[in-house]
Amino acid sequence: MNVLITGQHVELTPAIRDYVETKLEKVLRHFDQVVDVAVILGVEAPAEKDKRQRAEVNLRLKGEVVHAECTAENLYAAIDMMMEKLDKQVLKYKGKIQGHRQESAKRASEDILNPTSDETL
Repeated sequence: MNVLITGQHVELTPAIRDYVETKLEKVLRHFDQVVDVAVILGVEAPAEKDKRQRAEVNLRLKGEVVHAECTAENLYAAIDMMMEKLDKQVLKYKGKIQGHRQESAKRASEDILNPTSDETL
């Protein structure tokens, strides 16, 4: 798995890199089929008095790309909110993949017609 952390108009210190990597480890332990991770941290200035810190991530999975983006006044807060969004999306994707193991309709109808002796009506 390749992890690429870049900064736009912001200097990436080792503390910021370590913080992002530890947050990514928490998210990636849910799902092990990650091909590539690209994290972009930057500063936007939409107005003169309001500077925003932006964090976005593109997580390439096998056949899918998961994208999360968040802005906040503090860079660490933006990273935290972005990782929460990413975690929810990864868990949702994992659920979709594993959710296709349902019993066939034929078997379900047989169970309804012929209940076992353990079941009480």
